[in-house]
Amino acid sequence: MNRKEFLQYSAAGVIIPNLLNGFGVNATASSPWLRLLSDTTVETDHVLVLIRLDGGNDGLNTVIPLDQYDTLALVRPQVLLPENQILGLDGTDTVGFHPSLSGMRDLYNEGKLKVIQSVGYPNQDYSHFRSTDIWMTGANTTEVFSSGWMGRYLNYEYPNYPNGFPNEVMPDPLSIEIGASLSLALQGPSFAMGLSVADPSQFYQLVNGVPSTAPATPAGELLTYVRTVKQQSNAYGQVIVDAFENSNNLAAYPEENVLAEQLKIVARLIAGGLKTRVYLVSISGFDTHDAQVMPEDKTTGEHADLLGVLSGAITAFVRDLEMQGLSDRVTGMTFSEFGRRIISNLSNGTDHGAAAPMFVFGSQVAGGILGDNPFIPPGADAIDNLPMQYDFRSVYTTMLKDWFCIPEADLGGILLHDFQSLPIFNSPDCMPVSTREENQHAGSKLLELWPNPFTESLSIRFSSGGGRTLIQVFNGAGQLVATPANRDFPAGEQRLDWESGELPTGHYYVRIQQGAFQQVKVAAKAK
Repeated sequence: MNRKEFLQYSAAGVIIPNLLNGFGVNATASSPWLRLLSDTTVETDHVLVLIRLDGGNDGLNTVIPLDQYDTLALVRPQVLLPENQILGLDGTDTVGFHPSLSGMRDLYNEGKLKVIQSVGYPNQDYSHFRSTDIWMTGANTTEVFSSGWMGRYLNYEYPNYPNGFPNEVMPDPLSIEIGASLSLALQGPSFAMGLSVADPSQFYQLVNGVPSTAPATPAGELLTYVRTVKQQSNAYGQVIVDAFENSNNLAAYPEENVLAEQLKIVARLIAGGLKTRVYLVSISGFDTHDAQVMPEDKTTGEHADLLGVLSGAITAFVRDLEMQGLSDRVTGMTFSEFGRRIISNLSNGTDHGAAAPMFVFGSQVAGGILGDNPFIPPGADAIDNLPMQYDFRSVYTTMLKDWFCIPEADLGGILLHDFQSLPIFNSPDCMPVSTREENQHAGSKLLELWPNPFTESLSIRFSSGGGRTLIQVFNGAGQLVATPANRDFPAGEQRLDWESGELPTGHYYVRIQQGAFQQVKVAAKAK
């Protein structure tokens, strides 16, 4: 194809493929399958920044259950941090942070960071690729979705996209990812609901008007030309350049920090006036099968370096937003495809595991710790995993309902399942009164198990405030083995008798969730 032919095709509205190593969507494309619906946008002014910890973060060395330190010393001696080096947190003596998280510790002590304990999903898949897809889409392990949870949300807000976009109401990209291509999380039912920039260096090439380099070949010359035209004709290119040039970073960001370079750009685009709702950035390297710690000093190693990058970048980003006067508008959230095993391996590392903590940060976040420390079996072996306390899709539900103000009746159409929300925010404007009332009851004792240990039958006693109660049973590997209840109960004390059947002896975790509240109790099945 020569330049004349290219111009003819591009003028006709042909979609330029994603292989251009640049923006991942053509905003002028149209399709007969687009729904011509009325504008249903909810005009919040809230921004969500998603931070992906690629590889599976070791939660037990990130948020350390100090009340079980002696047991941890038995089951993961190769990687456990020295107790006197763990960072203490205001208001608790049972939880501490990795020493590399000093900046995030300060945010926690200021009430601007929330720890959500033991987040995962039933029947954990330990494949990086499959589990990442599950987190990106919100699917169950038996489902495969082609659209992402954020993509479906943006499609709900802007149902005609990309037809007629950009426009006066939404002149800016719906979402921006700094990465080689747009992640599945931002894929809508029919179209990618945003654009991607390969890396910070390419972003600076964009704002400086420099096209990406290509091989010194005839094909490379044509590719350079295509990229140049793509860059010049992209409907969103100029608004991004304008936003970037209309602002500055006010806080100092750490140098040679790959995540800080990404968040530095995000902060500047938000300060420059972009109406973009969602940003996605990432840091890789969390698959720490070996060299997670250095034997001579376990506060050093690959994991310490990664957490130092994470903490330094997030802290600078929050300070920048505060200095810009934007802190009330922006919330950030970390996620990783899974955690690591309870036990350490012989290579000074850890292997793929199940649940792990998440961090949510921002001035609107209700700081503190949500959930209990995970139970660490003294005799933990290679198959033991941390039990899930919170389904990650409950976190997503909360982001949609309490941050983006989606009516509760519409949540199922976005997440494709029904999940209960959690007390994460400090009563934003769209937070229902009922949730604020429920927050006053945090710490209530919901669940009792008897007898314990049990042989075949376990009596599950719980208190109901009226409404739906979900009760699940997980084995030691984190697999869902039974759902004794998922229905409405009247207010008052309730009792269920669960028959364990042919399940083998060992530790089981009984989880109850009622609205925003959950508890997990351990039950041992004896012979």
